[in-house]
Amino acid sequence: MIEFYNVKKKCKVSIDEASVEKHVYERELKNGGIQNRYAFKAVDEDGTKLTKFCSKADFDSVPD
Repeated sequence: MIEFYNVKKKCKVSIDEASVEKHVYERELKNGGIQNRYAFKAVDEDGTKLTKFCSKADFDSVPD
């Protein structure tokens, strides 16, 4: 189970790892380098889209 914060409900919700999608956000820096941000994405039972940014270690620990 992964905990997300639901902005609509103003509380934390737990989502099963099987229904969580992994996503990598890439952006180019001013010096030409690339920065990666790792996140989990899910949808709550009321249809609210949830995103939680995490470390690379947490990202790699969850299976695809």
